Amino acid sequence: MSIPDTANTNIDQNVIDKNVAQAQADAANPAIPNDNDIARVRAFLVDLQARICQALEAQERKGGGTATFVPDDWERPEGGGGRSCILADGEVIEKAGVMFSHIHVHNLPASATARHPNIAGRRAQAMGVSLVVHPKNPNVPTSHANVRLFVAEAEGEDPIWWFGGGFDLTPFYPVLADCVHWHQVCHDLCAPFGDTVYPDFKQWCDEYFHLRHRDEQRGIGGLFYDDVNFESRGWDFERCFDFMKAVSNGYLDGILPIFERRQDTPFTDEQRQFQLYRRGRYVEYNLVYDRGTLFGLQSNGRIESILVSMPPLASWHYRFEPSPGTAEFELTDYYLKPRDWLNL
Repeated sequence: MSIPDTANTNIDQNVIDKNVAQAQADAANPAIPNDNDIARVRAFLVDLQARICQALEAQERKGGGTATFVPDDWERPEGGGGRSCILADGEVIEKAGVMFSHIHVHNLPASATARHPNIAGRRAQAMGVSLVVHPKNPNVPTSHANVRLFVAEAEGEDPIWWFGGGFDLTPFYPVLADCVHWHQVCHDLCAPFGDTVYPDFKQWCDEYFHLRHRDEQRGIGGLFYDDVNFESRGWDFERCFDFMKAVSNGYLDGILPIFERRQDTPFTDEQRQFQLYRRGRYVEYNLVYDRGTLFGLQSNGRIESILVSMPPLASWHYRFEPSPGTAEFELTDYYLKPRDWLNL
């Protein structure tokens, strides 16, 4: 007859008791996400990707097009994966990419740890939906949106987590009413979360989407936020998640009315060439400054998904200088400067 090893039994029970106590503490602390919280965010993001694809396909059909999103499911060797949905060569939308990813990272890249040295050596998971829409008609702006959750974990320690995201607009032939509408949507979705949220995240967007080597804004801005959690805003996980939902829904509220008003506006070949020239600025920004692009490249990410934001066509012209008084001149002279769009 074997004699039970009471020492090992006690150790095992101590481990069990510790794990139970930790789980109870996490459940009682709304600032610490648990596995169920992370699963809820993932489910929301998967549904968000599908809803945005459906809305953009409907816009394509309204313009007489038949192009649809083609899904591409992929897996990451280090763990996780995602689905990239691409619409190409449409009548209304020249190219759009709507990407969902949920990846696991065992060795965090410098682009992450430089800003957050406290996560060095931790394993992490990052999930989000990101999209870029390049319309064919230069009277419809290019638009971008991204919402994400990052969680860095270490054995025996509380997770370090934050939410980030936002959306921004890059017009070529802007209309003042569209700019005001875009920022009104931004303001209204932020209002339930506090009076300072819109001005804070609008300013952050203006500062973030700035081409320093050109001393020029990428577009008219919108919202940008990062590192949003209990420590930075006093928001528990649930409130941060609610804000992610508000931003996600706000993107469609902002862009679809602009499509409706502008996608059938006639345009000339000269305007099309100017659109391609301005798309070059978009490429410059994404390759030089964009955090998501840098994180993807430094974490051995999936190149096709990382660079899907690139337009199908773009051009560069040596020392192009539009004539004063033209719409092309007005773009950089008036619109591509940080402004209080709701108090002009």
